Amino acid sequence: MLAKYKLQTKTLGPRAAQLFVELNQLRRSTFTLTDVGAITHLSSASARNLVHKAQQRGLVTRLKPGLYNLVPFELGRATEHVDNPYLIARELAGAAAYFLSHGTALELHRMVTQPNLTVYVSCTRRVRPQTVGGYDFRFIQITSEQEFGVMKHWIDKERFVLISDQERTIIDGLRHPAFVGGITEVAKGLWMKRDVLNVKRLLDYAQRLGVGAVVRRLGYLLEHYGLADAAALEPLRNMLTATYQRLDPLLPAEGVFFSKWRLQLNVTPEELDAVRLG
Repeated sequence: MLAKYKLQTKTLGPRAAQLFVELNQLRRSTFTLTDVGAITHLSSASARNLVHKAQQRGLVTRLKPGLYNLVPFELGRATEHVDNPYLIARELAGAAAYFLSHGTALELHRMVTQPNLTVYVSCTRRVRPQTVGGYDFRFIQITSEQEFGVMKHWIDKERFVLISDQERTIIDGLRHPAFVGGITEVAKGLWMKRDVLNVKRLLDYAQRLGVGAVVRRLGYLLEHYGLADAAALEPLRNMLTATYQRLDPLLPAEGVFFSKWRLQLNVTPEELDAVRLG
């Protein structure tokens, strides 16, 4: 296929042929104008002109200003092609540390039953929300100290992206329920993966993050589902302050106050029990 791609690029001249062959060899299906300049040693204007001509010939798809996709040879010419959205997320993060998180990680870990239409990315730099190639990307800024609980997720045999592990995904969902569809969605993931989740790791992550709402919600859910005993939960209880938080911040401030975990239970125990039934 690489030989066919070389034949396809010959009509664009040696610089274009060099660009597309090297991008294919590097498995860089998504690339920037900076990449073009680095490979071809062309000026910014010449690099932009080269890519524009390639786009007209159907060799690349423009995702956003300065960001492009290679169109696979087998799709033919003049084809709009968008690569894997998770690879695009990696490109949008640039050189900053990142990992796919929240609702996206829930879906990739198969901890949710409903598809997620937004790609959530935790990143150590501020990146504005944007739509690229028809996908919505939402970035959650974190500090370098909050960059933990990360693993590789392989797109294919050669390409991977970084993603929060299952335990970190639960913790992030408890911190930002709006980015996972609410507390009941986190509870579903917790229950679905109860046999493989590392409870000690969950507790360690909650203590490391040090966010009071996460401590309250995690302690309550682990206790409610019988996934941790009182001794294991004691470190979390020692972190509690007198302040009360809503179990689900997306819902109105109503329901009983549960002093043990300093929570207002605006999601009832019966609603959480329904999660067990699938």
